[in-house]
Amino acid sequence: MCTMTAMSTGAGSIGATEITQRLAAICGPSFARFAGAADEVAGRLARWVAVPGGPRAAAEVLRLAARHDLSVVPRGAGTKIDWGAAPARVDIMLDTGRLAGVGHRPADSPVVEVGAGTPLRAVQATLERTGRRLALDPPSPGATLGGVLAADESGPLRHRHGTACEQLVGLRWLDADGELVSAGRSAAELAGAAPPVGLDLGRLLCGSQGGLGVLVSATLRAHALPPSRVWVTRPVWSPLEVHDLVRAVLAADLDPAAVELDLPAAGSPPRPAAAPAAGATSGPGGRPMSAAEASARANHPAMAGRRVAPPPPRGSAGELAVLLEGGRSEVGERADRLLALLGGTASLAPDAPAWWRRYPFAPGDTALRVEAPAADLHAAVYALRDAAGAPLSVRGSAGLGVVHAALPGSLPVDRVAGILAAVRGVLFTRRGRCVVVAAPPAVRREVDVWGEAAVIPRLREAKEHLDPHRRLAPGRLPGGL
Repeated sequence: MCTMTAMSTGAGSIGATEITQRLAAICGPSFARFAGAADEVAGRLARWVAVPGGPRAAAEVLRLAARHDLSVVPRGAGTKIDWGAAPARVDIMLDTGRLAGVGHRPADSPVVEVGAGTPLRAVQATLERTGRRLALDPPSPGATLGGVLAADESGPLRHRHGTACEQLVGLRWLDADGELVSAGRSAAELAGAAPPVGLDLGRLLCGSQGGLGVLVSATLRAHALPPSRVWVTRPVWSPLEVHDLVRAVLAADLDPAAVELDLPAAGSPPRPAAAPAAGATSGPGGRPMSAAEASARANHPAMAGRRVAPPPPRGSAGELAVLLEGGRSEVGERADRLLALLGGTASLAPDAPAWWRRYPFAPGDTALRVEAPAADLHAAVYALRDAAGAPLSVRGSAGLGVVHAALPGSLPVDRVAGILAAVRGVLFTRRGRCVVVAAPPAVRREVDVWGEAAVIPRLREAKEHLDPHRRLAPGRLPGGL
């Protein structure tokens, strides 16, 4: 809970209580408050929480922040609020939960406009009634569309359809001064199949963690629901075997919707009990965590979908899974060819494996995202194993060379730093990268979570254009922007 201290601003001194009152006047009395134990961003506690009822109210919150030099960090459902670098400060947490809704368009419309605060599963349920879907399936349960875009999160369907950012045809966001910015094409213009224009700047907001703007809504292409879906799976034992199988699958003209891998840390000793993402026994600044804070964090949305099962028995295999979608007869024909290609240990199922669309890391782990050309992914996984001295849990899109891995939260910071240095060295020569997605506070403070980021010059230019005073999630972007 924030204390009622006065702040020196360009408009004179103003008390914390008055800021709360002004936020309440903008958002409504029930939608503005002092921050609580769970209102933090990557371990940095906010001072206030504001939940504006629409884009105009959100713009007013940003203008209030501008007048009093307050920082603003957007929050959706909070499923990935512990991802990325900690902001330098969080004055106002702008909750987008009321910037929600699915635009009304004809059932055969090729696009759909969605409010940034809308849970993705609600969007899918709405579209399903008209036989459509968004080709998005991120692992975070309850994630909002804005949160998916802000974290550049993607799931297995990225293999065929690309990321959410790549599927954008229109975007609306608020800049640091509360001005509404629009980019893209209208539904009528899109009917001509011309590519959207003006989205280059908007697409930089993808993965920016709120550091370039507050997303208001996004327009994406809607796809017909596939009549048939089947999964073909095969046990795998080593990264090199995975490399050979994926290469064969991609060369076989099977048009897979997804090619996913699960390589558990088989035979490794049991990991310590999982800790909350922001630290098991300490709160912001290292102070002892109260029982209320511990309970709030344990039940935070960011904890969902990251519980790790007990280690598999020694010698357990991993699994390669290929999703096929389309018409029933042609999916059946492709499945038969894939079963023959993968051999006698392959099997067919109407449902996804239990690990599908789940991260391999638990709260308290150091979570890594490894990106490399698919042909070099096995080298990156071997480098991880060599640096860690043991197999690590690895899971993700083997067909694209994008996977996540988990380092136990009990590892000392210098060991984590050494592992990162070794893996990044291997990936650098292969045009890949390794990003720390989430980590315990001590690791987050001491290591570079981003590594080499070629996009930094472009991000710096965008930051100067959209947020020159660095009030939006300061420090969240690569390079400390």
